[in-house]
Amino acid sequence: MHSNDRADITEAALLLRISQYYRDGMEPIELYDATRGRWVIGPDRDKAQFALTVYKGVVKEVYEIKGWYTAGATFSTRTDAPPEGRWEFVGNIAEQSIRDKYINKSVAHYFDQGGSNPVRYVNVKEEK
Repeated sequence: MHSNDRADITEAALLLRISQYYRDGMEPIELYDATRGRWVIGPDRDKAQFALTVYKGVVKEVYEIKGWYTAGATFSTRTDAPPEGRWEFVGNIAEQSIRDKYINKSVAHYFDQGGSNPVRYVNVKEEK
């Protein structure tokens, strides 16, 4: 793995930084729940086809988004109550060709230096 390999994202995607929840050796369901849930995110979320789990600027997993729901409305392994006004998606692990394209690749160049927003839209036309 060369984390300096840069990903060139060509699909409509959301980059979701899970810095405070990520740890090495997470079970797949834990990684999914950490990635999919509890985002402050606008209606443009519906235009994204994929969600990429990002930790320290590197993609850890890719999910195909099937739908968005009010946080806490779907089954989750997380036991703490979600804050009001947040969203979570339901989806599947993306097909292998998509995963091969992005996992262990850097997406740091998509985030503003020093920026704190954990959500980044890529190839999604945001409405003003």
